[in-house]
Amino acid sequence: MSPITRRAALKTAAATFAAPFVWRAHAHAAPSETVLHASFGADGMAGADINSLTASKNLKLVAVCEVDDARVGNIKKRFPNCVIYKDYRKLLDAEKKLDSVNVSTPDHMHAPIGMMAVNRGLNVYGQKPLTQTIYEARKLTEAAAAKKIVTQMGIQIHSARKHKLVVKLVQDGVIGKVKEVHSWSGKSWGDTAPKPDKTDPVPAGLDWNLWLGVAADRPFIGGGYYHPGNWRKRLDFGTGTFGDMGCHILDPVFNALGVGNPSSITSELPGPNEYNWTLDVQVKYVFPGSKFTTDTVALTWYNGKVRPPKEVVEKIGAHKLDGQGSILIGTEGVLYSPYDSGGQPILIGEKFKDFKLPDVKSDDHYLQYVEAVRGNGQTSAPFSYSGPLTEMVLLGCLATRFPKTDLKWDTKALKVTNNDKANAFVKREYRKGFEVEGL
Repeated sequence: MSPITRRAALKTAAATFAAPFVWRAHAHAAPSETVLHASFGADGMAGADINSLTASKNLKLVAVCEVDDARVGNIKKRFPNCVIYKDYRKLLDAEKKLDSVNVSTPDHMHAPIGMMAVNRGLNVYGQKPLTQTIYEARKLTEAAAAKKIVTQMGIQIHSARKHKLVVKLVQDGVIGKVKEVHSWSGKSWGDTAPKPDKTDPVPAGLDWNLWLGVAADRPFIGGGYYHPGNWRKRLDFGTGTFGDMGCHILDPVFNALGVGNPSSITSELPGPNEYNWTLDVQVKYVFPGSKFTTDTVALTWYNGKVRPPKEVVEKIGAHKLDGQGSILIGTEGVLYSPYDSGGQPILIGEKFKDFKLPDVKSDDHYLQYVEAVRGNGQTSAPFSYSGPLTEMVLLGCLATRFPKTDLKWDTKALKVTNNDKANAFVKREYRKGFEVEGL
């Protein structure tokens, strides 16, 4: 099966650190031929994940947790024997025979639910970003390694040929040592308006307390302000465009360069307001070099209406700038990686006119996970890889709160060393009654 993009997945669902790191995935044998699986989330991206995971004849969906009754109709129709829960804690306590779960909720609940599942020794497919905070990403990664479970983050395009080609071309030295990268997304998941000063009735069937979960209590606001989709724009629940799309678009860059977390991060544009992520972002990272880069390597991220400067765009010649993608500038050439278009990475310049791209094949990101749980092979985006990737992306989100400030990062200490106010956003406090062991 070909890998499934986020856009295609949602369409299908609607229709039905200072130094380079080394990661290893665990091949963890399941207790039976059939993987007994539960989903946290029933619709939207969760529905897409369920569709893709149950495409395997060796996985059986036995339970689903969903806080909104209006979003479980398709599950009841397709999986009539599946047990439906509203409280994720009750599902984990009651379903004693589970092998595996997917966590496909709003971002703020990724870590709490994921960690509870890890603590029980369950294999976990976690949607991106793996967590909402840097601290959570580090702790969840460490816990998964200690439990020796199978993990995979939902960056499906990680397994696509075009992304794997970027990694291979860079690491084969085709464009020499990479010295700078420019990556962007045209999406604008943010909001510059103040929060509406109103309280609306909670819709029948929605458990607002459980939807809030670890976040501070607050009145419900209707009109889609929070639920089901606009939570991505809100500071307390999502990570904006950067945290969401950055995990996809920066994945092949991060993988190819072999870098860890940056030494510094600087945001150039106005940051979020009191409640919402901003629309337009420009953040520059500086990383210590690796064997695939120059002594240091700069990565600049843009989203919303912002794009790389003219002198960078000119490097791709007559090629059209895609809605999302990356330009990697090496000492011996330029590699252009469009994200939205269905093509493949493009090597820029006359010297590459006869270059034959290597033979790289796509994998099915979901079925790769199912088979790894069954003891067959391993995953390509385990938490040992995707946790550090998430940390890197979330550092950029953090930097947007402190525009025009060069933040110095100590990855070992999980600390900004030159701006103590920034450290308040490395970790969040969980609401009383929703605490989780290990977080």
